[in-house]
Amino acid sequence: MSDESMEKTTNTVDLPVIGMTCANCSAAVERTLNKRVPGVESATVNLAAETATVEFDPSETTLEAMAEAIDRAGYTLVIPRGDSGGDEEQYARKANVRSERRALMAGVLFTVPLFVLSMARDFSLIGHWAHAPWVNWLFLALATPVQFYTGWGFYTGGFKSLRNGSANMDVLVAMGSSTAYFYSLALLFMPFLGVHVYFETSALIITLIKVGKLLEAVAKGRASKAIRKLMDLAPQVAHLELSSEDNTERDVPVDQIKAGDILIVRPGERIPVDGEVVSGESTVDESMMTGESIPVDRSSGDKVFGATVNLQGRLKIRATGVGADTALAQIIQLVNRAQGSKAPIQRLADRFSAVFVPSIIGIALVTFAVWWIAGGEFVPAMIRMVAVLVIACPCALGLATPTAVMVGSGKGAGMGVLFRNSEALETAHRLTMLMFDKTGTITLGKPFMTDWIPMGDDSEGDFRLVVSAESSSEHPLSRAIVNGGKERSVTFVEPETFEAFAGHGIRAVIENHPVSVGSVKWIGEDISIEKAVLDHADSLSVEGKTVMLARIDDRIAGIIGVSDLVKPEAGDVIRDLRSMNIEPVMLTGDNERAASAIASSVGIDSFVAGILPDRKESIIREYQADGHRVGMVGDGINDLPALAGADVGIAIGTGTDIAKEASDITLVGGELKGVVRAIRLSFETMRTIKQNLFWAFFYNISLIPVAAGVLHGVSFVPGFIRDLHPAMAAGAMAFSSISVVLNSLRLSRKDI
Repeated sequence: MSDESMEKTTNTVDLPVIGMTCANCSAAVERTLNKRVPGVESATVNLAAETATVEFDPSETTLEAMAEAIDRAGYTLVIPRGDSGGDEEQYARKANVRSERRALMAGVLFTVPLFVLSMARDFSLIGHWAHAPWVNWLFLALATPVQFYTGWGFYTGGFKSLRNGSANMDVLVAMGSSTAYFYSLALLFMPFLGVHVYFETSALIITLIKVGKLLEAVAKGRASKAIRKLMDLAPQVAHLELSSEDNTERDVPVDQIKAGDILIVRPGERIPVDGEVVSGESTVDESMMTGESIPVDRSSGDKVFGATVNLQGRLKIRATGVGADTALAQIIQLVNRAQGSKAPIQRLADRFSAVFVPSIIGIALVTFAVWWIAGGEFVPAMIRMVAVLVIACPCALGLATPTAVMVGSGKGAGMGVLFRNSEALETAHRLTMLMFDKTGTITLGKPFMTDWIPMGDDSEGDFRLVVSAESSSEHPLSRAIVNGGKERSVTFVEPETFEAFAGHGIRAVIENHPVSVGSVKWIGEDISIEKAVLDHADSLSVEGKTVMLARIDDRIAGIIGVSDLVKPEAGDVIRDLRSMNIEPVMLTGDNERAASAIASSVGIDSFVAGILPDRKESIIREYQADGHRVGMVGDGINDLPALAGADVGIAIGTGTDIAKEASDITLVGGELKGVVRAIRLSFETMRTIKQNLFWAFFYNISLIPVAAGVLHGVSFVPGFIRDLHPAMAAGAMAFSSISVVLNSLRLSRKDI
């Protein structure tokens, strides 16, 4: 058997998971996929997004096998069908929400009168009849539907969790509410044990937690709003050209468009797919792709992206990227993958959650034993045990990191900053040094004519002859001169003869005038060059420009300077990086003189010139060995080793696909400002995650002793805190989860 046939082929899929409620749930799903499904290479579960990212060998396992394993673990893995457009997920989620809402409505319907009657009796707000034995049976009738209909999911979830060798939030809720319910039930049959029942406690625990989960689901839905907004931007219909001769067209669904089709895009419409402008001129709003609010000009030969807005003229485009090949589809896929990945900081919460629930059960039992033995009373000991079980539910802990990652990744996508994974989102703000490729990164990446210095009396006439001579050449420097002529509205003349000399220049005859344009050395081989001309040429060369001389007849008619222009925002970006204590360094294969000119023009003090691609990577390794966290910003294949070797690789979106594949972050529009945005967004996201983890740990750690009764003897503390009631514990637990999600949502409103 050949080596090729023995190589494993792996697929990666993102699958929705229904039914997870806490960090232990997501850990259980992750463990089931990784350890109990042969053929799964790796699986990562995102609690906030309710998705599992699975890499598997299709020759060893199937999606159906994964779904069966997850079902046995107590959850539902939704398998998308190819022809349904994701309807299964929507149907499953809607059905789950409807079921949860019905259960909650039943809980509220029975809990409210139960709670009102119970409190009214305790505070003697109603007559003596409320203490009759039949009232406790009424409480039982009201509490039972809540316990076994509204709360049934806690029992089934807890049972399946224990069956799979773990304990999740459902175990704590089921134990806490059942303790109060079954103790009260025992009192009905054995009144000698006592007369005060706690049916309202069991019902309140279940109903309050259900309310919290519903509010949390709504907030989590808002957390993923950014990606849904991107998906909604894609047009559903395109105008397909049937005949260019009579301009006939037909409206067709976008999913029927094929590469090569000619489409018509009218002013005000969204461009349906990625393409190239065939004819027409317009300005296009590409802010949804790049984050830049200023529209860009687009004309024949320019690329356009699907879902961007054609603002003015009528465009005819040739489809080049359709379906999953559009930039928008790839952005959505990348953001989904980043949201589904696990940030390194989340490992702390995962390790904590793995042992948390068993530890809490132990603490609750110890609390019960201590208070029963020390106080000699069963009921206060039981109430404290229930409060400990309920307040310790680790929901907030499981949501702390993934909700912030979801919001941060979505906000980045809206600004044209795409994070390949959450590790990049976590690492970017810790960079101490940022390496920049020069060409196409700091500069625009193509030559522009920057100078025309006339040396004769007829400057315009001489320049017209020079541009006309260059118009027959396809060399990039010639194209720069021709474009410079177009900007000056020069009228071109067709050359009578034309010759190109590789590495030297061109010769042509225009209107009976012999014209030569080329390097100073080449032109100087046939004609004496005055010192003034050489001085001008040298001064342009010092600025890092490519210098050419134009000879017409037997005289030097002018000096031409061509240079790759610095991006307008480059200087501001470098200043912003310095303000964040990040040292910028430029790496380039260009010569020392050109590199020095570019670096000084944008404010970079350190640069390395004349280096090959492998040397860029070794320079990064050297700085990393010195303790720096090094980022690399580049756009080309020559930057590939450096992008891969850096702590964070940042690819310019207008560069090559292979550079984007090797990077951790992609700047969609090619704007250098995206570098600063990415770092600031990383900082804000990590600050939000740390705030979330603090509050999650605060609730779970600091309130457990309170629930256990450590403040019982502290007289100046209010009684409702001193002896924390389980219903208040349920409310606090629900609030902790909601507060974590809402804090993450604040990130979407921050000005980055």
